[in-house]
Amino acid sequence: MSLLPPDTTLDTLDWVTRQRWTALQRLGLLTLEDLVRHYPRRYEDRRKFDRFPDYASESSVCLFGVVKKTSYRRFGPRRIFELTLEDEEAGVLSSPLVCRWYNMPWVQKMIATENRLVVFGKPRLRSRQIVMEHPEFEVIEDDAEASMHFDRITPVHPAGDGVPVKVLREYIHRALDVTDLAAIPRLWPDPADTNPLPLDIWRSIHFPQSLEEAEIARVQLVRDVFFGVQLQLAYRRSRVKNSGGLARPGTGHLWKKVEDALPFDLTPSQQEVMAEISADMASPHRMNRLLQGDVGSGKTLVALRAMIQAHESGHQAVLMAPTQILAEQHYLNFRRILDPLGIPVTLRTAARQEGTPDADGTLPGLFSESAPQGPPLVVGTHAVLFEKTTFENLGLVVIDEQHKFGVLQRSRLIARADAPDVLVMTATPIPRTITQTLYGDLDVSILKAPPAGRGKILTALRDTSKLPDIIAFIRTETTAGRQAYIVYPLIEESEKLVAKAASAEYEKWRELLAPATVGLVHGRLDAESKDAVMRDFRSGRISVLVATTVIEVGVDVPNATIMLIEDAARFGLSQMHQLRGRIGRGAAKSYCILLHSGAADANLEKLQVLEKTSNGFDIAEADLLLRGPGDILGTEQTGMPALGLGDLLRDAEIMTEARRAAQDLLLRDPELLDPEHSHLRAYLAKNEPQQDSVSG
Repeated sequence: MSLLPPDTTLDTLDWVTRQRWTALQRLGLLTLEDLVRHYPRRYEDRRKFDRFPDYASESSVCLFGVVKKTSYRRFGPRRIFELTLEDEEAGVLSSPLVCRWYNMPWVQKMIATENRLVVFGKPRLRSRQIVMEHPEFEVIEDDAEASMHFDRITPVHPAGDGVPVKVLREYIHRALDVTDLAAIPRLWPDPADTNPLPLDIWRSIHFPQSLEEAEIARVQLVRDVFFGVQLQLAYRRSRVKNSGGLARPGTGHLWKKVEDALPFDLTPSQQEVMAEISADMASPHRMNRLLQGDVGSGKTLVALRAMIQAHESGHQAVLMAPTQILAEQHYLNFRRILDPLGIPVTLRTAARQEGTPDADGTLPGLFSESAPQGPPLVVGTHAVLFEKTTFENLGLVVIDEQHKFGVLQRSRLIARADAPDVLVMTATPIPRTITQTLYGDLDVSILKAPPAGRGKILTALRDTSKLPDIIAFIRTETTAGRQAYIVYPLIEESEKLVAKAASAEYEKWRELLAPATVGLVHGRLDAESKDAVMRDFRSGRISVLVATTVIEVGVDVPNATIMLIEDAARFGLSQMHQLRGRIGRGAAKSYCILLHSGAADANLEKLQVLEKTSNGFDIAEADLLLRGPGDILGTEQTGMPALGLGDLLRDAEIMTEARRAAQDLLLRDPELLDPEHSHLRAYLAKNEPQQDSVSG
């Protein structure tokens, strides 16, 4: 039998029915290669099953037994299918197990008494019975193909509606038999191995003889995937560097005036990073740089230094923030520094447009060089570049809070005809392995220490029983003239989440803290109302601000020294660190109180991390360990290939090695013109982010 090419579509195969084809499409499985690359999410050793449990456990177990009894009943609005599973080999030495599914009537149609069943799940204690609720299951039939599913290390692949695990396993087994596996190219060949990818690697990952064999196959495939990721990043970085650009050296005169007027000295770290960025902008190559700095480390001043250099070079500069609140704060801070020097600043958001007035009282042109002082510095939201407006001579784009601004959006910036330098900033410290993955196309600068004169922040974990003491403390501090934030995870009460809501609790706090003035801000307020509240809080007319995470980034009120985070366990670790960064911005000691109601296990561990350290990079590493890289990467960073079997924690060394190998390859062959690299060019073309063009 001749083997089929990997790009053969599954609907052309006589063993894939029309109904299954529709279901496979929903899983993104369109070709034979898609099936071969649809890796198991775990394995079950069906040569020796776990013993039937007689106690509850947080660990999942894999059991094999015979269905002795089934029942289907209604209990209020719920429909319950239940079965009793017995271990026939153990007999009376083993207690039966109850398996239960709620509101899943289709399960009843798949299972009958005397069926042999494999189940996987966590045993729980329910009404003095050991019960598995909603376990994964598979019916083992006495057919010729049983050996594929039984008496072996059995793969469990991600399945979906219309394609059960058992059917998917059969399809993948068949795909391995009929596909020309040698035609699936290896991206990262071992220098000592000039042969194609060994044909048995695919069988080893899907149907291994041992778990050790599966791990060897996994590592080889991870090396391939990680090399592809790093090749894409390195190639994109190389293209940006060589895509033209202008030298924007500035004169340094205006910045010298700004620095002389500052009431504090720059930190050595700020000076070092400013020098790196200035050198980038002065070179004829495009700057594409990431600036990492913990909350309160002075990133905004670094950005202002770069914007002034662009201004001195005769170009416009724009700083884009993710929210209107943050954009307006940057604008006000810039005005305070730059107005005395006559440097024009313009604000552009959906709701407001303001600027430094000319001598006749009019605003300078936002998108032209009509202002006598030269092109303005512009502050706005992320939408400013993608509206139907045109910058006349854009030289620098600063993106604040890069994690809210995805890869595709960044690609659109790079595609601009005027080739601006790009500086992206984040106050969310990023573990090294993730920096290599998400931002491998950027040069990286890190601010390592906060400016001098910042007050210490004390963080305390408190149970809700301590709330009366906390209220008394806030009253004392506000009476002494200090300000406070009280942060909630929700805007309004929700039936689905048992969490306090900011709008409901606001009225309670007004009564508890009277006569102190209390304000409320959240994302659903219209821009004018939100602006009025924040203006009153900055000026001190509001003493206590009840808020949601809309204040997570950039809000800078030095007199705010208290933050109470309610339902703290519902927030992410890095998110709470960002929130905590809203206090401690003045010289006074500040206090962050993490309020919880009986947090335990992982939630308690998360809160204790914040209590022990204020180092953002340590917190980011802890967050990575607690939540895993999937949540850290988020959904905003589109345009990157999936990591497949790779794990950024376990496989960090492979990622580092892949980065080095990709960079070495592009040094030898920058355009991948060598015929041996044709498959790499095809890979890059297939995975290049698609973006709309952006006018210059």
